Formats: sequence, C-alpha cells, structure tokens
Amino acid sequence: MPIYEYRCENCGEVSEILVGLSTADNELSCPKCGGKRMEKLMSAAWTPNSLSAREPGHTCCGREERCDKPPCSDGGSCHKHS
Repeated sequence: MPIYEYRCENCGEVSEILVGLSTADNELSCPKCGGKRMEKLMSAAWTPNSLSAREPGHTCCGREERCDKPPCSDGGSCHKHS
C-alpha cells in the first residue's frame, strides 16, 4: 500500500497516510481534527544519483567490511574512511 501526503482543508495539518488501492480520497479523515476534506499533495520522489551511489559490495563509507557500530545507529552521519 502506498503512502501519500494529504493536507486537511479544515485545520491545515499535513499527514502521511497509508492508502489502500480501493480507498477513495473522500473516505480519508484528518488524524488531528477528523475533518473529511483532505487534499492530496505532490511529494518529491527520492532517486539515486552519483552522490548517493556506492560501489557494489562496499558500505556507504567505501569499506568492504561492515562497521562495528554504524554512525547512523546513534544519529551520526557516515564519514568516508581513508
């Protein structure tokens, strides 16, 4: 089931909502106020590019072996090892 972003036309709240294939937009309600007037928003899709690409078989740092404690596990970011 896809996730879409909707804006409630009653309270202005933007929510991500998991929508079934047979669910009509008029069946949705705002999680905040319960309003039924929901507007589907356009969301930008993530696509890989040369900055996010990595060599096959390597970690995001460029290492061949896995990190003992990945930096992303404690809110840090990945730093390329030399």
